[in-house]
Amino acid sequence: MAREVRQLPKAHLHLHFTGSMRPGTLLELADRHGVHLPEALTSGEPPKLRATDERGWFRFQRLYDIARSCLRTPEDIQRLVREAAEEDAADGSGWLEIQVDPTSYAPRLGGLIPTMEIVLDAVHTASRDTGIGMAVVVAANRMKHPLDARTLARLAVRYADRGVVGFGLSNDERRGLARDFDRAFAIARDGGLLAAPHGGELAGPSSVRDCVDDLYAGRIGHGVRAAEDPRLLRRLAEKGITCEVCPASNVALGVYEKAEDVPLRTLYEAGVPMALGADDPLLFGSRLAAQYEIARASHDFTDAELAELARQSVRGSRAPEDVRRRLLAGIAEWEATPEGAGGSREGAGSPEGAGSPEGAGSPEGAVGSAGRVVGSTG
Repeated sequence: MAREVRQLPKAHLHLHFTGSMRPGTLLELADRHGVHLPEALTSGEPPKLRATDERGWFRFQRLYDIARSCLRTPEDIQRLVREAAEEDAADGSGWLEIQVDPTSYAPRLGGLIPTMEIVLDAVHTASRDTGIGMAVVVAANRMKHPLDARTLARLAVRYADRGVVGFGLSNDERRGLARDFDRAFAIARDGGLLAAPHGGELAGPSSVRDCVDDLYAGRIGHGVRAAEDPRLLRRLAEKGITCEVCPASNVALGVYEKAEDVPLRTLYEAGVPMALGADDPLLFGSRLAAQYEIARASHDFTDAELAELARQSVRGSRAPEDVRRRLLAGIAEWEATPEGAGGSREGAGSPEGAGSPEGAGSPEGAVGSAGRVVGSTG
């Protein structure tokens, strides 16, 4: 019997804010706020999506926007973040970087700064209550003007010592040029934030190259289409640029026909670091551990290779050094456990004190003591 992947400690680096919501929570919030949900969001099954053409992407974005409209109060935000942390902890994640575009929520929450305060307070509380270390990646929307992205970059830098660790660029990568956002990413990098734009999912290898060349990406959201360019694969491997690969999402959106087609093996054997992610579980129907199951079932990854994927996720994260050490030690413990025994959960996937003042979350870069966090979709 294979080892249980939920007990494999790991980091989760690609999870969008509204997309992390539990389906049952969406139904409750929609009822509370009087939001009519289409059948695609109420059927109990993931909606059938295909975003490889503009009509398909529009439908995906419309469903996401409807779900996002159900988040209207600070209590809604607190609930979403707490439940996302609970789900991640159950899947073995000891560190979560959740991605949010605060402009999407600001009209209902009093503006950009109040929204960031509410989100970061929710992250601190969820981390403290669940023991999972957490941080935030602020994401600009590629469909909006680059000046809006600069505003968000400055906002993200303002909270760089309170739990914001990265700056991203989301939405349809086929629209607009990466270099249009170069100034926003320069602001973020100068402020000490990781550059983590989306690329190489709906568009091909050129979008990954643009993220590296024009935005100096340290991580790439998705990046799977780099597999089509061996020279680009070598470059990503040499630079150690982590690709946040989301297998279930790739299939759900029609980037690949089936799980076996997602080029996990190609990236892995080329030496490109990967961090498996769930992207938008609300719409795609699977969370973090399921992505590791896909690697095992559809690509014949051994337990030793799954452990290496988990290590790559930790190394690609912005977790504090002591959180990294605890997670890496837990991965080694899982790998050393005889098959069928599952592996020890305690002290591994959710390190003791990961979000508490006394434990792993208190150094700079992670969630710390009360009042201080140290340290589109969205």
